[in-house]
Amino acid sequence: MHISASRPGRSRRGFTLIELLVVISIIAILAALLLPAISRSRLAAQKGKAQLQAGQIANAVNTYEADNSGKWPVSSVGPLNAMSVASAVPTGSGGPEDFTYGGDFKTPGVTYTVQTPGTLSYKTNNAEVMAVLMDMEAWPIAPTVHTIEYGHVKNPQRTRYLSATVVSATNQPGVGPDGIYRDPWLNPYVITVDLNYDGKARDAFYRLQAVSQDPSSGTVPKAGLNGLIPIMIGGVPTYECNSPVMVWSAGPDGMIDPNSSANQGANRDNILSWKQ
Repeated sequence: MHISASRPGRSRRGFTLIELLVVISIIAILAALLLPAISRSRLAAQKGKAQLQAGQIANAVNTYEADNSGKWPVSSVGPLNAMSVASAVPTGSGGPEDFTYGGDFKTPGVTYTVQTPGTLSYKTNNAEVMAVLMDMEAWPIAPTVHTIEYGHVKNPQRTRYLSATVVSATNQPGVGPDGIYRDPWLNPYVITVDLNYDGKARDAFYRLQAVSQDPSSGTVPKAGLNGLIPIMIGGVPTYECNSPVMVWSAGPDGMIDPNSSANQGANRDNILSWKQ
């Protein structure tokens, strides 16, 4: 008779509740350490992208001007007409002015409209410039509404000066179906063009003394932040960049402050670009 002895089974021991809690706690600690680093890396990448895009816009506008006998990619019935009126105003009284393609931005208080001084009857965003640089006769969101590029009148060679990403919705970064070029945080890029042909761009927002004056400067007038230079208009320091085109973004928080110098408050994250 064959008798087989069965071997005792191996005992299996699972994790105790305390061990599981310890593992979960370790994972939570590691996540808490990693997430800020990932967030900082993502933010740095977005800032770099915004800086690159702003520079591409400025270069595209400058290239267009060089290819078109000194003309800018702007509307004849909009900025140019507004500027012809402003040009009749002596420089010491605030004119002639450059034109700023701006928009409405959040501030620590209320919404602030970035708009060329003295042109209340005509304000617009960067879609007008995009239409010319990208040779768009109409935008998808309003295909029956002609842009200033209708008939390719502003860009007869149909040159695509700006290779920007075109997106299908207005809540995505890139050039939306409304023609507005939005930064990685969905703010419209602000573009100022030298329409008084003095080789400098006087932006509607960064011209302000409260925004661009360097509080630590000992000169009179005080030097400007961000490389801006001061001029006197009506006895008031006004700031401009030493370039015919200036492009900027409101940055990660989408907020600006017309009452705060650019090195503090809600302007610290703004992204500026121009050829210095």
